[in-house]
Amino acid sequence: MWRPERVVNGPTAPSLEDVASLNRVFSESFTDRYRRDGLVGVRVPQLNPAIWRYAIEDAGPGAMVWYDGDHDMVAFNISHCSGTEGWMGPLAVRTDRQSEGIGRLIVETAVEWLKDRRVTTIGLETMPRTVDNIGFYSRLGFVPRHLTITMTHEVSRGVAGAFTRFSECDATRQATLLTATRERLDQAAPGHDFSREIELTGQLTVGDTVVLEEGGEIRGLALYHSAPLADVRPSDELRVLKLFADSDQSFGRLLVILESCAATHRQRRVAIRCQTAFPEAYQTLVQHGYRVRWTDLRMTLDGWPEPTLPAGHVMFSNWEI
Repeated sequence: MWRPERVVNGPTAPSLEDVASLNRVFSESFTDRYRRDGLVGVRVPQLNPAIWRYAIEDAGPGAMVWYDGDHDMVAFNISHCSGTEGWMGPLAVRTDRQSEGIGRLIVETAVEWLKDRRVTTIGLETMPRTVDNIGFYSRLGFVPRHLTITMTHEVSRGVAGAFTRFSECDATRQATLLTATRERLDQAAPGHDFSREIELTGQLTVGDTVVLEEGGEIRGLALYHSAPLADVRPSDELRVLKLFADSDQSFGRLLVILESCAATHRQRRVAIRCQTAFPEAYQTLVQHGYRVRWTDLRMTLDGWPEPTLPAGHVMFSNWEI
């Protein structure tokens, strides 16, 4: 019996014209993954094109796609490098081309690209219940670490106190803040740098960054997106992508600030992806009334772990868009 040639061409860089194909592969492959995990009624929606643009431009050369002989998209891996922190996501293989070794190809290609950037962390996240994925990544050298727990809280009317919002600063002040945040992060986790994400979030108007200062020192910062994540759906939550705090007190103050920002954007709730490597921060979220909504397993390539921060410090770096 004749069978079509199962070719794979790539990687090549995606453009905004590829968003429809990215969305199709993303939605269908993740919906199929949930179905095979027993979540039959779950249908993963397509993503907001503005969020795809953010992911592609944030990844730069790390955004990679593969095509078949008819130039239909087969797979993609959006790999990110922020200073010395490297991670990949989202990534997916078209459902009809799975179990052909394409998953291994796109992960190994991204790993080599990240190693060439001399990162010290290489990671990804997957569903804890998805044993096939955990086994697959383990065979490629990834080691399971802690959980990332998505937690949400309905907006309440708290007193936020003084803080700085990037969007309200002029160009000179923004440049000064960028330098200061880069230096502060480097003190806590050498090589970490959220500057590109902060700038891009502002340029694309998908969110904002808030900075908590005291005595001329940066005590905390949080980068959030307020644009809707899913396509053709109104936005109802403010999603925190990056967060740094130098103490539990600063972390608690950031939570109140973020709720104030959510109210400003007319969002109903705040969503924070808490890494359980910071148990005190998790307990603070619970005490503030945050509820657990979802869990992901954080995995890092053996030999490329996440950094250890000074005692009392908190850093959430989201590995999902």
